[in-house]
Amino acid sequence: MNLPYAESAEQNKAVIYNAIRAYLKGEALEIGSGTGQHAVFFASQSPEIYWQASDLAGNLPGIAARIEASGLDNLAPPIELDVLGNWPNQAYDLIYTANSFHIMDAGMVKACIDGIGLSLKAGGVFAVYGPFNYAGGYTSESNARFDQMLRTRDPGSGIRDFEWIAEIGAGAGLDLLEDVEMPANNRTLIWQKRTL
Repeated sequence: MNLPYAESAEQNKAVIYNAIRAYLKGEALEIGSGTGQHAVFFASQSPEIYWQASDLAGNLPGIAARIEASGLDNLAPPIELDVLGNWPNQAYDLIYTANSFHIMDAGMVKACIDGIGLSLKAGGVFAVYGPFNYAGGYTSESNARFDQMLRTRDPGSGIRDFEWIAEIGAGAGLDLLEDVEMPANNRTLIWQKRTL
């Protein structure tokens, strides 16, 4: 089969890796692996981590094909993960997701963050990449146009407010470590699960 491919994933994989590489250790779970490009790249750059890709069932064959083609032994076959209830029975050192919160509805985002809080080891790290609003406003005209496009396609989707994410994260036992400015008006938010 032809391997799934996203130009945006190819363009942003290195800058995201640089933003999170200091936190990569042990076993990592990626939520919404999409084409598998990030999983393969991150696993290839950090052979000391064990990377678990996941997504909805329909995306798994393409991810599996990309992982198999990579030949990496620190990259597991992808698993099905639905944030509304189908979580692996395992605790992870790091959980990562990219460009996912703005295509989920608000209930799914909250369920995802709550699930991450339960699925991280104490002291574990959650990293999320994508566009966010601050103080109720867009950070750029392009983000405003992107948000309008998202909501036209699916009224439940849209760019999320950082403050709302932070409130849910705090309730899930997550404390913000870093808010990293990224290219193309995106951010990488890095959180740590409280140890007490």
